[in-house]
Amino acid sequence: MTGRRRPRRDDSSHPAIGGDWTDRKLEVLAKYLSSYTTALKDQPTASSPFIKGYIDAFAGTGYRTPREKSNSTVPLFPDLAAPEPQRLLEGSARLALKSKPPFDRCIFIERSADRCTELEGLKSEFPALSNAITVRRGEANAAVRALCSKDWRAHRAVLFLDAFGMQVEWETLVAVAKTKAIDLWLLFPLGMGVNRLLTRSGDIPDSWRRRLDILLGTTGWYDELYRSESSTDLFGEQSERLLKATTDTIGRYFIQRLKTIFAGVSAKPGVLRNSTNNPLYLLCFAVGNPRGSGVALRIADHLLKELH
Repeated sequence: MTGRRRPRRDDSSHPAIGGDWTDRKLEVLAKYLSSYTTALKDQPTASSPFIKGYIDAFAGTGYRTPREKSNSTVPLFPDLAAPEPQRLLEGSARLALKSKPPFDRCIFIERSADRCTELEGLKSEFPALSNAITVRRGEANAAVRALCSKDWRAHRAVLFLDAFGMQVEWETLVAVAKTKAIDLWLLFPLGMGVNRLLTRSGDIPDSWRRRLDILLGTTGWYDELYRSESSTDLFGEQSERLLKATTDTIGRYFIQRLKTIFAGVSAKPGVLRNSTNNPLYLLCFAVGNPRGSGVALRIADHLLKELH
């Protein structure tokens, strides 16, 4: 890595091929978007090609600056201040706008009025795409569900959900899957959220339980992520202890949940780790259209191999 210039926070250039592990994660999204628009450019509906869209539901400033506040019961964790995970969260808006062939529409959703103003600046930065850029101020789950309620027969889209905490709701993912037209890239808060709420004792506060219910779409997660183990001591006395699931088990459980609603799901998501090699997020991929799921999964699985 000696001699390589690390991209600055405000560097909007495309990540260099063969860069460090964070560069490769950004490359996954960039390469998928390019493959996606290329594959769809000549795919006709009954009378015209699909309208291709990109949706970023936690768009920030376009450079992924940390949120000062979170509506989740889980606060922002200091791990996110580290350069490596932060750089993954920078630039997805720009990657979408740089895709060749271009998207027909790019929708950036952000709750903050100030950040919406900064996102509007992308229209000046990418003047040829200014008419294709839409900035919507609002809560991400409500905004995505509203988009999903439209008629999607002539539309296809890639949706990137990269909340910092546990803001994404299961019902939002259900709405996305029901369109049968959206490919989803999702940062699942594995170590940053779920693992921290699953206490070793199994005694979980009600507010944390509700947050997990909303994220996972079921109250049945407890029995899946905790198990009892019996043991016998030297005197023949039996005892039981509660064992919490490993991060690997939590990840597999979430992937199985996604498979109950999407036409196809990558079985081996990418992993975003901190400097001590602990997993922060899973980079998950799911496809909504049954007819196109085979090709989409092959592309995503190939790209995600480098992140395992």
